Amino acid sequence: MSTPTLQPGQIIKAQSGFFTVQWAGGMTICQLRGKLKQHRRATDLAAVGDRVLIDIAEDGSGQICQVLPRTRVLSRRAPRADDRQASVEQVLVANPDQVLFVFACAQPAPHLRMLDRFLVAAERSGLPARICANKIDLVGLAAARALFEMYPPIGYEVLYTSAQTGEGIAELGAALQGKLSVLSGPSGVGKTSLLNAVQPGLGLSVRRVSRATSKGRHTTVVPEILPLAQGGYVADTPGVRAMGLWDIEPEELDAYFPEIRPLVDQCQFNDCSHLSEPGCAVRQAAESGTIDPRRYDSYTRLRRGDR
Repeated sequence: MSTPTLQPGQIIKAQSGFFTVQWAGGMTICQLRGKLKQHRRATDLAAVGDRVLIDIAEDGSGQICQVLPRTRVLSRRAPRADDRQASVEQVLVANPDQVLFVFACAQPAPHLRMLDRFLVAAERSGLPARICANKIDLVGLAAARALFEMYPPIGYEVLYTSAQTGEGIAELGAALQGKLSVLSGPSGVGKTSLLNAVQPGLGLSVRRVSRATSKGRHTTVVPEILPLAQGGYVADTPGVRAMGLWDIEPEELDAYFPEIRPLVDQCQFNDCSHLSEPGCAVRQAAESGTIDPRRYDSYTRLRRGDR
C-alpha cells in the first residue's frame, strides 16, 4: 500500500470535532486522525489557525494527520465547571500576526482590568497587541480618549471606532490589511458590527446588546478565520466573559507589564513582589504617577490572585 501524500493547509473553522481546512485544493472538512487523539495534552490538540498536514480520501473527506508546531497563540485557561480539575489551555487562535482587543466605550462599559488581563496574555505569547475602543458615538471622542488614555504611553496603539457612524473604520481596515489578525474581547462590544463595517456582507449576524443586563449575547458561536478583500485574514472569536491566564506564575507578572518591566532591576530585593516591600521602585513609580495607578491596581490584583 502506497503512503498517502499529505497536503499542507490551515484550519479556518472548528466546531464539535470537525475542522474546516483551507488547502491548495480548496476547503475540506476534516477530523483528527485517531492516533493524534491518543496524545492527550493540557491544550487543544487542534485549533483555528493551526497549520496542519491532511490526507484527502477518495470520497472528499479529510483527516488531519499532523498539527505543525505553533509559533504563538492567543489562549486562556479553559473555563471549568469543576475548579478541582486540572488546568487546560484553551487556544482561541493559533499562529496570529496580531491581536486587536475590542472594548466598547459604553453599553457595556469598558472593563479595563479585563483588558489588562488580555494584554498580559498577549505579552506572554509575544503577540503584538492593539486596542480598539468601539462605540465612540455613544460618548464622544474626547471622553473615549480619556477612558483609554493610559495605554498609548506604554506602547499600545488605540483605534477609536464607531460601527454606527463609520468613524475610524478606514484606520481599522488598514491595520488589518495583509495580516492574520484576531479580534477578541467581551460579548456585546461590537466586534461583529466592526467586521461588517470593514467589509460589508462578511456574513456574520449581529444581535443587539441585551438592554436588561447591559451584557452582550454571544453572537459568534465558533471561532472562524475570514478572508478580507483587501488582503489578510481576521479571526472573529466568541465573546469572552472571563480571561483566565494560562501558564503564568505570579512572580512572572511584572515581565508582562511594559511599564513595570524596566523598573524591576531597580527594586531593593531581587524577589520583590511590588506589593509591600521597602525600596520597591515599582511602588514608588505608582505613588508618583509615573505608572498609572489603574494599571498598578490591575497588577496587584493579578499578583494576589483576585478575580
